Amino acid sequence: MTVHDRPQPVTPTTSLGGNDCCDASALANLAAEVGSPAPQDIDTLPLTDPTAFVIHDADGVDRLNLLVENLHCAACIGKIERRLLDDPAVISARVNMSTRRLNIAWHHGNADPAELMRGVAALGYPTAPFDAEDAARNTDIEDRRLLSALAVAGFAAANVMLLSVSVWSGHAGGMGEGTRTLFHWISALIALPAIVYAGQPFFRSAWRALAVRSLNMDVPISLAVLLASAMSVYQTAHNAEHAYFDASITLLFFLLIGRYLDLRARSKARSAATHLLSLQAHAATVIADDGTRLALRLAAIQPGMTVFVAAGDRIPVDGVVASGTSEIDTALLTGETIPKLAAPQTQVFAGTLNLTAPLTVTASAVADGTLLSEIVRLMELAEQGRAKYVRLADRVSQIYAPVVHLLSAATFVGWLVLGDGGWQPALMAAIAVLIITCPCALGLAVPVVQVVASGRLLRAGVLVKAADALERLADADTVVFDKTGTLTLGQPALVGGRYTPVDLNIAAALAAQSRHPLSRALVRAGTGERATGTLCDIEEIAGRGIEATLNGARVQLGSRDWCGIAAEDGTPGDTEIWLVRAGSVPACFRFRDALRDDAVEVIAALKRAGLQIELLSGDTSAAVTPVADALGITTWRGGCLPGDKTDRLQELARQGRRVLMVGDGLNDAPSLVAAHVSMSPAGAADVSQTAADLIFQGRALMPVATALSVARSSTRLVKQNFGLALLYNAIAVPVAMLGMATPLIAAIAMSSSSLIVTLNALRLRWIK
Repeated sequence: MTVHDRPQPVTPTTSLGGNDCCDASALANLAAEVGSPAPQDIDTLPLTDPTAFVIHDADGVDRLNLLVENLHCAACIGKIERRLLDDPAVISARVNMSTRRLNIAWHHGNADPAELMRGVAALGYPTAPFDAEDAARNTDIEDRRLLSALAVAGFAAANVMLLSVSVWSGHAGGMGEGTRTLFHWISALIALPAIVYAGQPFFRSAWRALAVRSLNMDVPISLAVLLASAMSVYQTAHNAEHAYFDASITLLFFLLIGRYLDLRARSKARSAATHLLSLQAHAATVIADDGTRLALRLAAIQPGMTVFVAAGDRIPVDGVVASGTSEIDTALLTGETIPKLAAPQTQVFAGTLNLTAPLTVTASAVADGTLLSEIVRLMELAEQGRAKYVRLADRVSQIYAPVVHLLSAATFVGWLVLGDGGWQPALMAAIAVLIITCPCALGLAVPVVQVVASGRLLRAGVLVKAADALERLADADTVVFDKTGTLTLGQPALVGGRYTPVDLNIAAALAAQSRHPLSRALVRAGTGERATGTLCDIEEIAGRGIEATLNGARVQLGSRDWCGIAAEDGTPGDTEIWLVRAGSVPACFRFRDALRDDAVEVIAALKRAGLQIELLSGDTSAAVTPVADALGITTWRGGCLPGDKTDRLQELARQGRRVLMVGDGLNDAPSLVAAHVSMSPAGAADVSQTAADLIFQGRALMPVATALSVARSSTRLVKQNFGLALLYNAIAVPVAMLGMATPLIAAIAMSSSSLIVTLNALRLRWIK
């Protein structure tokens, strides 16, 4: 699939009709037909028909995003992906552990999405079509459930521990056997009901895995808790000196603490794409042909419909303003904080906020065909792609699981043969090995950093489109810039000349009849006052200018040659047009493509970061010279054709340079592809059309420096996470095998390792 493709909306079969559409039952039927399934409890995710949730790409590829439950470690990820990739129809299958999103792709018509969902469910991982609201709601449900279980376990653990302290103290004080046994039974009455309730998150997950003849990390955890409890009941029934009720409930308490903190940390690292989806409207008010207003779910809206958008509402579709004038907050898409004026014929986009007055919008794209959905799709592909470090983690995890099970078995046999305590300490040591070596930290090492980095860059106005873009960007040591539209805004502005206010008003009135960039700049520079007299017989001559009649006399606005102006010196790099009218001195208007507001600051910052800077432009040397001088760029070329830029990038690559190319996404496509990594400034309409790995919005150039900084920080954090995960296992495995870590200590260590990795990734939010 190419980045040019846009997913096609799923077109509903229900038509609007007339006034009968307002009937409550009709609307209910329509909602049932096109709506998404009601939110479900995370333990009863339905195996619904996912056909309506399939995204059909223009290149014949179908995609489906699913929410996966019971996902706890890298071994779970590998199991799901291998099962799906065994199907020859499946092109790709990728699970993002931090967001629990599964993305499946297959050639159109070659696979049954419901059958794919059943295959994943058969492994013990229930799935449902991914929905941002449902995902957030399910997270809240899980949050409350874990918090409730944690409270029960904590209360029970505190009381059982008090009884255990009394028993321990009683050994020194001569406590009798009957009293000790009574205290053990009281501990059992407190601990066992609490274990049954608080252990449900682990027991349910383990049972679902075992029911399909599979294993997950909750199986050894459940086994450890149940074995410790059963052994305690056995010991108490036989008036033994030791019972393990305190260890059982405390083990569960610390496991729940780890899982709850891990859930909260993942929520903070929630995908930026998921956040964007949550900003999308879920219903819209449609104006029917007879003027009737209908409230319909977004899935029922079709291109061509007229949508009413009240002030304060988010625009639900891409389209063109049909009536009304308002201000639109487009920061979601462009990064611009200043609202933009929206009048009839203005293009608007889904997800942007209508601020001041009602609008009616003619829909041109809806649902998965909107620009917002396109951005989300590109971000999901980047977040879930197989970057270098992700592939490394996958390979390690694939080898990791069988090695861990062998180590656990070896520990049990070794303690059974060499130890003198019987099967009980051997089994406890083996379980400790299984718990302490769970590869949770390894599975989170990369994806949680990718998600946090994508979110931070999105807030800075940068969209990451390639899975390994940040890794390649972190390696960049040279930045090559295009000029027009990159270092400059690509919008000429009036910067000087020789004219009077009357000349400017007449020129602006003439320029209002043209769409030429210089004409638009003149209109922006005009005072808004009307020209003296009446303009008539206006005619635009392509490549030359505009002429008209003003108070019976001809006026001309255009090039020097066409207006008959003799050659004279001008400012190098400036573009000029002339106004000639009878009885007045010819007026000259000079224009310059203005630099981006922070271009000087950004170039200086990149130099301080040790990057080599070059400028390659297709403009003449006279136009490039003042820009290079203003920015302090000493290595530059003018008059470059696209092939010249590509040749220069290849030359730099042969010198061992890793080049970041920053250029216009449309006419610099060859050089963007040839570079080690590429960025492109783009208007909202160009988001899906650039060949760059990253794109940035707005007037500022600072997102380039921000992206470089975040990429370098991300790479450091990924390496740190790998180091933390490997160091943890290098220490924890021998400790557990030697019997120096009880299941309780193993649970604390395992939970802490994944939590530390996640918190380390979250530091990216605050690194400057």
